[in-house]
Amino acid sequence: MLSRVSKCATSSISPGKNSVAWQQESRKKQSQERNKNMLSQSQRATILQLHAQGVKKREIARLLSVSRLSVRKVLRSNSAQVPVLQRAEKAEPYRQQILELLARCKGNLVRVHEELVASGAAFSYQALTAFCRRHGLIEPPQQPAGRYEFPPGEEVQHDTSPHEVELVGKKRRVQTASAVLCYSRMLFFQCYPTFQRFDCKVFLTEALRYFGGGPARVMIDNTHVVVLRGTGREMVPVPEMEAFAERFDFRFVAHERGDANRSARVERPLSA
Repeated sequence: MLSRVSKCATSSISPGKNSVAWQQESRKKQSQERNKNMLSQSQRATILQLHAQGVKKREIARLLSVSRLSVRKVLRSNSAQVPVLQRAEKAEPYRQQILELLARCKGNLVRVHEELVASGAAFSYQALTAFCRRHGLIEPPQQPAGRYEFPPGEEVQHDTSPHEVELVGKKRRVQTASAVLCYSRMLFFQCYPTFQRFDCKVFLTEALRYFGGGPARVMIDNTHVVVLRGTGREMVPVPEMEAFAERFDFRFVAHERGDANRSARVERPLSA
């Protein structure tokens, strides 16, 4: 069985981002404190009952360990219902900017939030997503139709996708090759200027060394680097790649066209 390995990465955070993070954490603590101090419906009902029985406000506050001010507010409202807090939405002033960024960032809310914070906005990513959902600015999250189960060592999913990286101060388009152990979700990836068969063999060799062993099969997305002809179950690998797979005692398989969910383990981590 292949063991799961996790690695930690460190990154530097600029003072500006630290300041924003501190402000968000401070507001979160204040909100939690307000919620903690808010009386529950049962507490409010008890206050009303004790007052109806002639118990003094000071005694009610002592018995329930609440402030006399809280007792007076409940008695003035004469209701056991917890009041609904009407808070202004922090993202509302940025509505037009959010709409423009959603189009520019192709719906990627992580990037939208980064751009908003860089321009001076001071609200959390969760506040942004809640705002967008409430106002129908994004599609509701899709519910999974099912799930795939993978025993240990059964399958590795392999994929490549283009990304822009900054090298020596210049942006450059590279091919990011990635592989994921389906059982443990251990991820291995490398970047290449181009990705041909030789690169694929080098990458998979390094990935299997990193994982500490080979799976029974490697799932691909009908890439021409591996496929000679056919798709899905009818896929026939290039003899060179088939021989490479035999060397490591696994076989290449391809998912059906349009069935990207079959390789979701490898596509999801790098989809952003």
